[in-house]
Amino acid sequence: MTALVLNGCHVVTMNGQRDEHPSGYVAVDGNRILGAGSGPVPAELAGARQLDATGCLATPGLVNTHHHLYQWATRGRAVDATLFDWLTELYPVWAGIDEQIVAAAATAALAWLARTGCSTTTDHHYLFPRGGGDLLGATVEAAREVGLRFQPTRGSMDLGASRGGLPPDNVVEDRDAILAATQAAIDSFHDPSPESMVAIGVAPCSPFSVTRELLTESAALARSRRVRLHTHIAETADESDYCAEKFGCTPVEYLDSLGWLGSDVWLAHAVHLDDAAIARIAATGTGVAHCPSSNARLGAGICRSRDLLDAGVPVGLGVDGAASNEGSSLLSELKAAALFARAAGGAQAMGVRSALEMATMGGARVLGREAGIGSLEPGKLADVALWRLDTLPHADIADPVAALVLGPPAPLELLLVNGRPVVVRDQVQTVDEQRVAAAARRASAALMPVGGGDLRVAGHRLDP
Repeated sequence: MTALVLNGCHVVTMNGQRDEHPSGYVAVDGNRILGAGSGPVPAELAGARQLDATGCLATPGLVNTHHHLYQWATRGRAVDATLFDWLTELYPVWAGIDEQIVAAAATAALAWLARTGCSTTTDHHYLFPRGGGDLLGATVEAAREVGLRFQPTRGSMDLGASRGGLPPDNVVEDRDAILAATQAAIDSFHDPSPESMVAIGVAPCSPFSVTRELLTESAALARSRRVRLHTHIAETADESDYCAEKFGCTPVEYLDSLGWLGSDVWLAHAVHLDDAAIARIAATGTGVAHCPSSNARLGAGICRSRDLLDAGVPVGLGVDGAASNEGSSLLSELKAAALFARAAGGAQAMGVRSALEMATMGGARVLGREAGIGSLEPGKLADVALWRLDTLPHADIADPVAALVLGPPAPLELLLVNGRPVVVRDQVQTVDEQRVAAAARRASAALMPVGGGDLRVAGHRLDP
């Protein structure tokens, strides 16, 4: 047989019954899961290659529902700023990104996501400087190289400061050009098949950086091509004030008025929601990407994740951009989600298994991929994370799921994506980590301020 069996581990399936097996197995063959259950391994798998996973916890690969990969090149800036001040400082820096910088930053960000158990990730790339090259294509190629399942979105901004938006005019695009580029991205990269490794979405950036017309026409384009829609919403109180002043309503009411709620939509952050907004998001089947660490880093607030889940909203986890979450660890978001929910709502507000569910099946639902990923079940795609919990930091934690969620970061023994080993014993197998780190340092240096604080590209090309 060509199958591989992970044997002797604690298995969290995340199937419909949320079955767990304290001493179980996960069997994969090619890019599919053959089975997951309690030991011993079934007789029909006796000829399969066996991996002794004693002392480990097997979970579905984690799903990251919101990111900005290019921001890896600008980590550690505006570290004490609120969102609007942070954006104001960074927009001029990001105006200097190009294809090589994005390729280096995206590869580093994706490799680190893999190291933290992520098998599927999104990306929201909304900034396309003139002459920068194929920035979206650079992220797609980086994901192919690292080996992660990728659901990027062609983002956009068309509302510059001169027209009442937040971004400087030199980082926004013309609406017709945006729609044409979005159509081209779908044509070039989107694979709608159930086994897809690349699925494109459409993602105007935010109410304060895009026009009403772009939101409306982007939704029409996405729905005509049957791809998903994504945007930022209700991240900060400033945004709520902006929508009240400009549109006379809340951020969610504004989206709703434009047909921007539905089962094909997921919203990033959704921190500042009233009860009516939660009810409307739930009624329309709209998903939410919960980004607890980024929201805390920017002082934006704490998402009402428990209320969203209780209302039936699909909720996944996201690390958000690396410039507002320098850790960029999807594993760390499980702990943050659990602790922040408890800080706001008490010890029962978020169980450790609920946090793990958001990072697996919850994220799969948010991205419309629950039929293929998010759980360890026969026939599903072989995206599997195997965490080692028998070393000093975790060996005496009674509950292995609590060890993963609340304990120190667990070593990643193995990450399979589509059946392919991407991480083995905490080392990425698909790219050279030292080479990736060196390229990321060069990318960051290319965007550093030079000449007395004048923000511009340093003027040299990056080595390939």
